[in-house]
Amino acid sequence: MNEEQFKARTRQLALEIISLVESLPRSRTADVIGRQLLRSGTSIGANYRAACREKSKADVISKLAIVEEEADETIYWLDLLIESKIAEPSRVDSLMKETNEIVAMVVASIRTLRGR
Repeated sequence: MNEEQFKARTRQLALEIISLVESLPRSRTADVIGRQLLRSGTSIGANYRAACREKSKADVISKLAIVEEEADETIYWLDLLIESKIAEPSRVDSLMKETNEIVAMVVASIRTLRGR
């Protein structure tokens, strides 16, 4: 997967997370979790774009580590939505799968860059 494809993939994830958050029931708990999910889920793509603009290998690795952290946090909030029964697993499963795949790809990229 090339840089532009990965940018598109993280943007699509952000759009799907926005859609999920907008569909959550209105309650104090759903609002808090939704806000956190919205923040972490949309920052994945923003931080990946920043990593693509970095000049040094160390800076790229640093930004990719942020992408990994934000994606992992996104998985946490998605898990909480399911476990608290705020969202149906069928609504969240594809987002969870996609976010896990993004984490795996970012980790692989970081390992590759560190190995150079």
